[in-house]
Amino acid sequence: MCKFAEYLMIMKLVFATANQNKAKEIQAIIPDSIEILSLNDIHCLEEIPETQATIEGNASQKAFYVFEKYEQNCFADDTGLEIEALYGEPGVLSARYAGDEKSADKNMDKVLSKMKNFTNRKARFKTVISLVINGKELQFEGVVNGTILNEKKGNSGFGYDPIFLPDGSSKSFAEMELSEKNTTSHRAKAVNKLVEYLNSLA
Repeated sequence: MCKFAEYLMIMKLVFATANQNKAKEIQAIIPDSIEILSLNDIHCLEEIPETQATIEGNASQKAFYVFEKYEQNCFADDTGLEIEALYGEPGVLSARYAGDEKSADKNMDKVLSKMKNFTNRKARFKTVISLVINGKELQFEGVVNGTILNEKKGNSGFGYDPIFLPDGSSKSFAEMELSEKNTTSHRAKAVNKLVEYLNSLA
């Protein structure tokens, strides 16, 4: 067994999310040699606080919550859609933009309504991953620039994917196959940086 695999099997990592779509995307990128534990695996059934004012802060808060309460090395991510014409909204409030029920359709409807009279439709998706190992934190960022569409397109993906057109693509994220999205997405970029770092520990 290679040194890298031995290290990761001993270390183990909890991915601090209950979102199965996000877990599916991550698993498609993370090598099989990395042993990932879910929140269910460590019997963390409560909602982890996300009360910080920034995407970076939320990712950090979630990772340290698991590390401190469950004594498990952990990585957590937070993602936001930042729209230039709306001065960065919805940003850190992306999941709850239209209310605490976290309805993707309502969130998108609110964006489309607010953007109705704007010609500047530039936006970007940003994912920040906070990795906490033995109390030490590192963060990894992934960004994809694009534009907000005038209507929803596609049935794949989740969140704001149906209204986001990445630069250089003719498809919204929701029109892409998972394998295609994973070559360009903000989350994939952040995860690739995470994996590169883990490989450097071998």
